[in-house]
Amino acid sequence: MSARVVLAVARRVLTQLRRDRRTVAMLLVLPCAIMTLLWWMFTGLPGRGFAALAPALLALIPFIVMFLVTSVTTLRERTSGTLERLLAMPMGKGDFLLGYALAFGVVATVQSALAVGVSTWFLDLDVNGPSWLLLVVAVLDALLGSALGLFVSAFARTEFQAVQFMPALVIPQILLCGLFVERDRLPRFLGVVSDCLPLSYAVDAMRSVSAQRHPDVLGDLALITAFAAAALVLGALTLRRRSA
Repeated sequence: MSARVVLAVARRVLTQLRRDRRTVAMLLVLPCAIMTLLWWMFTGLPGRGFAALAPALLALIPFIVMFLVTSVTTLRERTSGTLERLLAMPMGKGDFLLGYALAFGVVATVQSALAVGVSTWFLDLDVNGPSWLLLVVAVLDALLGSALGLFVSAFARTEFQAVQFMPALVIPQILLCGLFVERDRLPRFLGVVSDCLPLSYAVDAMRSVSAQRHPDVLGDLALITAFAAAALVLGALTLRRRSA
């Protein structure tokens, strides 16, 4: 792998994204809009509805959005023949995937910074831990979504099929991550499944940072990073030049 090639791929992806205003709006504006809507829903109601749900959603939203955008964008590169032309050049699959991961990592950083900033500064989300750590968790979670999107794009032939992976890979993680039922209160089998899903650790880390002044989230961050790295490796092994 070549750092120069990886940077060239990342620059190309960022240039394409900049020209696609709708995608940029979904990546940057949608997470902030959803957090604002959630805050608005609980305004004036008793209890800690927004404060209880916001940390988990700060983990979920970047994951979901980056998964969708990355899987569809990568598939489009393959179905249009662009990937085949790129890989015919002095470029390996690892260069291509790392370039994409780097580009979407930049986008994820901006996206997460906006969502966390809006939630803490304008929506009065009370965070006991350091806000920068909240941002780190959100960025890693978005990178995880990108890595899984790169991986599943290898198994889809059309953009519709790529979106169909969301019910299979994303929704079960949303249901078992502790958003609706605390993970330690799940039935034993579902608790074991939850322990094997990366989104569970992202939600745990977000809640820990929000609730504790000195959170210990290194283990959760390490697991999220390991899942993302594994998805990238599997993506490199399964990436196809063409859909056919």
